[in-house]
Amino acid sequence: MDSFSEGGAGASNGGMLYHEVQESKLCAVHCVNTVLQGPFFSEFDLAAVASDLDRTERQMMLGSGTGDFLPDLSHNVSLDGDFSIQVVEKALEVWGLEVIPLDSPVAEPAQIDPEMENAFICHLQDHWFCIRKVNEEWYNFDSLYPAPEHLSKFYLSAYLDSLKGFGWSIFLVRGHFPKECPITSSEASNGYGQWLSPEDAQRITKSCNSTTRTQQGANQQHSDQYIEHDEAEMLQDDEDEDLKAAIAASLLDSSPAVETRPAPAESEDKNSSAEQA
Repeated sequence: MDSFSEGGAGASNGGMLYHEVQESKLCAVHCVNTVLQGPFFSEFDLAAVASDLDRTERQMMLGSGTGDFLPDLSHNVSLDGDFSIQVVEKALEVWGLEVIPLDSPVAEPAQIDPEMENAFICHLQDHWFCIRKVNEEWYNFDSLYPAPEHLSKFYLSAYLDSLKGFGWSIFLVRGHFPKECPITSSEASNGYGQWLSPEDAQRITKSCNSTTRTQQGANQQHSDQYIEHDEAEMLQDDEDEDLKAAIAASLLDSSPAVETRPAPAESEDKNSSAEQA
């Protein structure tokens, strides 16, 4: 059986979702592994890729007579473990995948119909995360989420547009994606990866959303004491902005300065609709 797939025909990895929860500043590792849907790379693997890139860059600059390259300074990994886009590209290239800026001419079809693609990588400052189609369904595999967040095809397009508007760099990933993870469970014990069924992911997301809404409700009750009555009415009349608010909340949660966050409320509404369907 072919272990690679472009279109995602058939259930990969037994229908399970692979997700990694944020560890230190290893979001680039988490991003690469969720694109590949398995614990394919460790932080040491990406560090080795970064070292190879540094060596190549150093040789090129020395050969061209450029003297401003610091020999002990890596341009591809920071001291706290943040990796460059070049490292991400090289790691995925090992598995035959190409990383393409979404605003490039070759990616124009993906700008029009993103749901026809298979994966996107999003980057802002020092945070990376992956949006991936698994078994014909889209999920946000942000490592700041406790579980993958299901995305509808309509919400996918709106979400990507909003990310771009907020300054995120978005990359399209194309090629033959691994259909099955070839790594055994004993080799996959990185401590932050987990396999979840779509139902488990939905349950975890819904539970976290419920807890967050309870906390937000308590905070809002306190804040309402300082809001004028007419201002409160204006806020209540904005129900037609639900989608925009959900996207904005999700983007705020994606800020690299935040260590942990829940999935946006929009996901719970979609999941409830999915349960009724």
